Formats: sequence, C-alpha cells, structure tokens
Amino acid sequence: MQYLPFHSLLYRYLFYGWLFRDATRGNRFEQAAALRHNRAQAHWLPTYMRRWLVVGSLLFCVAAFCETVLDSPQLSALFYVPSVLSMPMSFLTAFCWISLVSKWGEYRARSK
Repeated sequence: MQYLPFHSLLYRYLFYGWLFRDATRGNRFEQAAALRHNRAQAHWLPTYMRRWLVVGSLLFCVAAFCETVLDSPQLSALFYVPSVLSMPMSFLTAFCWISLVSKWGEYRARSK
C-alpha cells in the first residue's frame, strides 16, 4: 500500500476534482465513458458537502469565540473569512451533484 503525504491527503479530503475525469476530451466513446465514470463517482459529493459545512461551522464558532470572549476582531476576521468562503464551495458541490444525478445532466450531455 502506497502512503500519500499529508498535504495530498488533506487536498483529497477537501477537494473532489481528483475523483472525476474530463468529459470534453477524446472521441464520443471516451466522452461517454468519462461521463459514466463521473456519474458513478457523484455519490461522493454529498460527503464533500458535509465536510465543507462542518469545517465552515467550526471556523464560524472559533471566530465567534475570538470575537466575544477574546475581544479580538482581527483574530475573528481570520476565521470568519474562510467560514464564509465554505458556503460557495458547498453550493458549487450541490450544483455539480444535482447536474450529475438528474435528467438535466443527461440532456446537456446529449445536446452537445
């Protein structure tokens, strides 16, 4: 078994791009195979949404603690910004998941 360095594990824990294949490259058969692969991997996307929501919530709680208890607005801003940025990542993941598992994704694939 090959062990990955910590930064690679952290990247794979938070970002899901490594799970999917590019469905715009190759001929029609390769594109269809990549799309089938991507749809098969789509079941992992709710897990990534939960991870981002938990990380964002934890950062928000730390920021609120720094603001109220420690009375440090600069330190709390250091945690508020990443907590707010976790929401667009969750929405993007939800959009990708919905487009891969719904009929809308099939329609878009056939229309190209």
